[in-house]
Amino acid sequence: MNIGNLHKIIVCGAGTMGSGIAETAASNGYTTLLYDPVASALQNAERNIQQNLAMLVEKEKIAADKKSATIRNLSFSTDINNCRGDLVIEAIFEDLPAKQQLFSSINDLNSNQTLLASNTSSLSVSSIAETIAHRERICGLHFFNPAPVMKLVEVVTTSWTSKETVDTVIAFVKALGKVPVLCSDSPGFIVNRVARHYYLEALKLLEDGVANIETIDRLLENAGFRMGPFRLMDLIGNDVNLAVTRSMYEAFGQIERFRPSAIQENKVSGGDLGRKTGRGFYNY
Repeated sequence: MNIGNLHKIIVCGAGTMGSGIAETAASNGYTTLLYDPVASALQNAERNIQQNLAMLVEKEKIAADKKSATIRNLSFSTDINNCRGDLVIEAIFEDLPAKQQLFSSINDLNSNQTLLASNTSSLSVSSIAETIAHRERICGLHFFNPAPVMKLVEVVTTSWTSKETVDTVIAFVKALGKVPVLCSDSPGFIVNRVARHYYLEALKLLEDGVANIETIDRLLENAGFRMGPFRLMDLIGNDVNLAVTRSMYEAFGQIERFRPSAIQENKVSGGDLGRKTGRGFYNY
C-alpha cells in the first residue's frame, strides 16, 4: 500500500490522544472516523474538537473554511462494525490485553491490506501484534500530546513490519505536517525512555527536599525546557505518566533508575491527575 491508497482513517479511543489524532487527520483532508464504545466519551471529544477549532479560527491560525472542512471530514461512532478503513490507529488506555483484543476485532473487520498502528507510549508493539495475522502491516505511531500541535511522531517497527508499511506511514505522518522518527520496538521507544529521568529526577529532588515544585519547574524552564517536569506531568496526566513509568520499570527488570516515585503514586491514588481533574501538582 502507498499513501495514495490511504483515504479513510479510523481512530479507536476518544480520549485526549485519540481525539487529537482524529482532529489532525481530518484537518489534513482525510476522511476520519473516531470510534469509542462509550457515547459520552465521543460527545466530549466532539465538543473539545469543536472548541479547539473555534479557538484556532478566533486566533486567526486557521480560516473558517478550514474549520468547516475539518468538521465535514469527521464522523463519530460507538459501533465497532463501522471501523473499516485503510489505516486504523489505536489510542485506547495502556492495557496490553485490551489492545490485543481490539486489534483482533479490528483485524477481523478489515482486509489484509489495512494498516494497523498503535499509539502506545510504553507497551511492546510486538506483543500487541503477535496474535494478529499478516503482522507485516502493524507498527507503532506514537503521537505526543497535544497531537494537533506537537510535531514529533515516533514510527515504531517490529521484526515483522514490512518496508512498505514503514514507507506508507512515514509518508502519512509527513502529510499531517509532522516529523516522523523511525525507531525499533523497545521499552519507552526513544522519547519516553529519555524523558523518564526528566520526571523521576525532578520527583527525587522534591522527595529529598532539595527544592519545591515551583522552583524546579522555573529553573528548568529558564534552562530552555518549554515546560517544567511538574507542569508537563500535569498536562500529560499523572496517571498516564505513572503507567508509562511502571511499564518501563517492569520491562527493564525493575532496574532502580526506572522505579516509580511514591509521590506520583500518591497523586494518582488520590485522584490528583493534573489538568484533566483540575488538580495535580498545581491547581487548575
